[in-house]
Amino acid sequence: MLDVRRLRLLRDLARLGTIAAVAQAHAYTPSAVSQQLAALQREAGVPLLEHTGRSVTLTPAATALVGHTETILAALEAASATLAAARTGLSGAVRIGAFPSAVPILLPAALVALGRDHPGLDLMVTELDPVDMPDALRDGRLDVALWHDYDIAPVEPDPGVDSVPLLDEKVFLAVPAERPEGTIASTRDADWIVGTPGTLCHTVAMRVCQAAGFTAGVRHHADDFTAVLALVAAGQGVALVPELGATHPPADVRLVPLDVHRRTRIAYRRGAAEHPVIAACVRALESSTTAYLARTGGGAHPVGAPHHRHVTT
Repeated sequence: MLDVRRLRLLRDLARLGTIAAVAQAHAYTPSAVSQQLAALQREAGVPLLEHTGRSVTLTPAATALVGHTETILAALEAASATLAAARTGLSGAVRIGAFPSAVPILLPAALVALGRDHPGLDLMVTELDPVDMPDALRDGRLDVALWHDYDIAPVEPDPGVDSVPLLDEKVFLAVPAERPEGTIASTRDADWIVGTPGTLCHTVAMRVCQAAGFTAGVRHHADDFTAVLALVAAGQGVALVPELGATHPPADVRLVPLDVHRRTRIAYRRGAAEHPVIAACVRALESSTTAYLARTGGGAHPVGAPHHRHVTT
């Protein structure tokens, strides 16, 4: 019988690439990970790892086993959902991840509704960049997450994560009110304010400028859109800001709509869609988003059907 915990380590080795990275992700020593993978290889009865110097690669059999592991882990999530549905009332810790611009706008009403309707839930919010959310969901550090990508920088499908679409926002070019820029191409010689390298916002800014035929001249790095807009208002450069990040722009900032969109999803581990806690979170977040759009009448709009589930793309 194959040990599920060891299968999870093999899956993470395929994802992370090194035993050291797997050890760090699980708070193990590299030696302990190696021992567990060796035990899994004995259970499998076929070679799973190939060692070349200090590096290790998966054999074709191991790669196939990783695919089965994703199915096994999803089945375990579904089994947990079935058991949870048989209990009376919802209780326990719920770890919710959200990107910064969603926290003050979409989360509060959802948290109030969840606390009112399910007082047994212990709700905990973590602010996280979208690039870190798949790992946090797979590792169990999050149970549900508000996760986004952009049409110009789509997220690759993750076999361990399912999601339901929530919101589609327009992205704006934010410029000082007195400057004449009205297109991305016109900012070729402007200073740019972009996110920290490695964040999705940084990637999007770079790609938008590359698509217009130039490399952004970065002057400032800032991840909070309030700070970004304050820098734009101070004449420090131009920036990209999605609709949720531009709800109260300074008077000295002009927002130019672009043909670029940010797409938000509610994400969770594959197989967990029918878990009553996950379903309650999805309903609360959908309701809070609908209420926000009704109040603001902005260009953002909800997407997807409330009960449609799909692997995120």
